[in-house]
Amino acid sequence: MKLVIAYIRPERLNVVKQELYKRHIFNISVTNALGSGRQRGFVESYRGVEIEVNLLKKVRLEIAVNDEFLAPTIEGIKAGAKTGQIGDGVIFVVNLEECIRIRTDETGSVAIG
Repeated sequence: MKLVIAYIRPERLNVVKQELYKRHIFNISVTNALGSGRQRGFVESYRGVEIEVNLLKKVRLEIAVNDEFLAPTIEGIKAGAKTGQIGDGVIFVVNLEECIRIRTDETGSVAIG
C-alpha cells in the first residue's frame, strides 16, 4: 500500500481528476495549499506598492492505493498536470503501513478498495 501525495496547479485539477477516473482511481482527497519551489514566486504591484508573492496557490492531492494501482495513479497525475513549464508540481510516494476502514473495521489493502 502506498500514499501518493501530489502538489499541482489549481487550474489542472479537473484534467488530473479525469485522467485518474480513466484509470479507475476514484478515492482522492483534495486540499488547497500554498507553497514555493523552483517557481520562486513573482513580484506584482498593488496600489503602487511592489509586493513579492513567493507562496503560490497549489492543490494537494492525497491518494491511498494498493501496489497494483501505483503506476496508473502516477501516470494519471503526470498526464493531467504536465504543461512543460516550471510550477507543474511534484509527486511523493510514501509507504502506507496500515489502513483501517472505520465503518466496517476492514484493514490493509481491503480497506483501501
